[in-house]
Amino acid sequence: MKKPEKGALLIAEPSIIGDMSFNRSVILLADHNALGSVGFILNKPLNFNLKDVVDGTQSNFKIYNGGPVEQDNLYFIHKSPDLIPNSIEISNGIFWGGDFNVVLDLINKELLSEDQIRFFLGYSGWDEQQLDNELQSNAWLVSKNIYNNDIISKSCVSFWREKMLELGGDYSIWSNAPENPSYN
Repeated sequence: MKKPEKGALLIAEPSIIGDMSFNRSVILLADHNALGSVGFILNKPLNFNLKDVVDGTQSNFKIYNGGPVEQDNLYFIHKSPDLIPNSIEISNGIFWGGDFNVVLDLINKELLSEDQIRFFLGYSGWDEQQLDNELQSNAWLVSKNIYNNDIISKSCVSFWREKMLELGGDYSIWSNAPENPSYN
């Protein structure tokens, strides 16, 4: 079993059925240490845009469901630390957070594009040892982020399916299965 680390991807095992938050999720781990883990679901866009949740912008940047924790808070990852002060590097040129007022100004002046930043409502969080326990119970696969900071524009709704096909073997079968097997 590959160990999780900052910047790695967590891919939901096909066995996570019925868990509305994590079923068919691909999560970017933003932090992983002895105290716990934080990540953002990359492949679950919501039905509204930045202008729907943030006053002071007319931006149509898509917002994603980052996870079940603090879903009333907006988070973001990006690849523009030179433009956004106070960013924290996750790994491979991917950054988390920073000065939101600067982000809003950059977006309104069209100096930041949607392939440079991704917004999330909520995040995915695990207490100490919780993620390790879930990995031991085969809830997740850990994968290297081969896309580096291009993950921001690469990941889409079909990302989980693509990862199943890449894994091959029995996982390939799951790539075409209906999201809810009882519909089959």
